[in-house]
Amino acid sequence: MTGAAGVRRDDSPDEPRRERLARTFDEDAELYDRARPGYPPELYDGLAGLAGVRPGSHVLEVGCGTGQATVVLAARGCRITAVEAGPHMAAIARRNLAAATEAEVVTARFESWPLPSEPYDVVVSATAFHWIDPAVRVTKAAEALRPGGALAVVRGQHVRGGTEEFFADVQRCYERFDPETPPGLRPPATADVDASDHVREVALSGRFGPTVLRRYEQDLTFTTSGYLELLRTFSGHRALPEAARNGLLGCVAELIDGRYGGSVTKRYLFELAVSHRR
Repeated sequence: MTGAAGVRRDDSPDEPRRERLARTFDEDAELYDRARPGYPPELYDGLAGLAGVRPGSHVLEVGCGTGQATVVLAARGCRITAVEAGPHMAAIARRNLAAATEAEVVTARFESWPLPSEPYDVVVSATAFHWIDPAVRVTKAAEALRPGGALAVVRGQHVRGGTEEFFADVQRCYERFDPETPPGLRPPATADVDASDHVREVALSGRFGPTVLRRYEQDLTFTTSGYLELLRTFSGHRALPEAARNGLLGCVAELIDGRYGGSVTKRYLFELAVSHRR
């Protein structure tokens, strides 16, 4: 993600670009684990209510990263198999789950990972499903589920709110150092975020019933150093040439320190989409 610190989304890049960007997360897994925020508690309550995630549920997590969601699901009593393509990310997830005896982390690409014979109650993917090959992800999730089991996909996006003036001002940094940034880009309002692409994809598979959506907003405040660490975890920022990336981060830091007192607040929208297998 680039532009307005995450306004542009790489939800459907072509295959070579998708795979190239996906690999950037594993380059500094410790930074990712330290800098990426978790999910609001209300989202996990939504997983319980809509997807039936409860103690004893057999859960397959697709793209667990370093285990931000996995740790919470394990603490809620789920039996989890978490599949993560990045070996460094998977290693940190195992470390974070060391006390969770009912959680297993598998290092593999979901597309080629052989499904076990026992079906799952829920397939969860938290801000990772768009990195999976679109030709495979929905149908393989359906094959992994028991009849009536749930596919629960969480997508995150930066939306209007928080320190709004900063996210307008910072576009000058992006336009200067990232030539792909459209001029005048701004975070969308929550009401303008469209989930129809995912709903349509699930419906076209013919494997699931109607998709139910829930939305959760969360404001998070970052110091200058914390915000720069967050930016360094975004695939679009990591993919920039080093000189451009360093120039961009320096410009952002100067703006936060010089005009915003050393901290900014970013508003996240987390969207939970739950579909039950027919």
